Amino acid sequence: MPLAVTRHDAAGADVLDRFGVVTPATKQVLEHFVRLLAEWQRVHNLVAPSTLDDVWTRHIADSFQLIEHAPTSWREWVDLGSGAGFPGLVVAIAGKEHPERHVTLVESNAKKAAFLRAAIRETGANATVAAARVESHAEKFGRRADIVSARALAPLPVLLGLAEQYAPAGTLMLFLKGREYVREIEAASETWSFDVVDSKSATDSGGRVLAIRNVRAKEMRR
Repeated sequence: MPLAVTRHDAAGADVLDRFGVVTPATKQVLEHFVRLLAEWQRVHNLVAPSTLDDVWTRHIADSFQLIEHAPTSWREWVDLGSGAGFPGLVVAIAGKEHPERHVTLVESNAKKAAFLRAAIRETGANATVAAARVESHAEKFGRRADIVSARALAPLPVLLGLAEQYAPAGTLMLFLKGREYVREIEAASETWSFDVVDSKSATDSGGRVLAIRNVRAKEMRR
């Protein structure tokens, strides 16, 4: 059942209880991350101000839900257009108890990249910031991601083209999408072949989590 969005998120980290066992240590680190976000937000526009009242639902839980869709065997996770750390840094914080897991946060905005570096230092998350455009970073990184994620970065046809550059066979792509997800899938199907499973979002009644595999560019007929 979707989480209710409540003003000021009075329950705080307790909204994560919907996802099963979340350790007190993970909650504590995420609470520190939320405080750091609030401090930086006073000076830098990291997230839409209107979402801060519901930060635990709109940002933390929205990101955290992707963990439920990921296989436990993943080792390298790449998050495209990480912004203020959603979803990638939340995933990295949640994975602190698994030192073999690493998250790469790709973010070209210098101020947001600086915040991500500060947040990694403060939280001890096993993550690295790539302050570059996706296209240039993908060329250096290569096809070695187990999981590629993104939220509110680009329409699906474009997003698949970006994510595919990181994807060897078997890579899982996890994208958070809104109410237009059906149209995006249809548009992407014109140029890409892929397998997709869409699941209801735990935080947005109209949103979906798209789990995509086996992405291949279609041969265009002349």
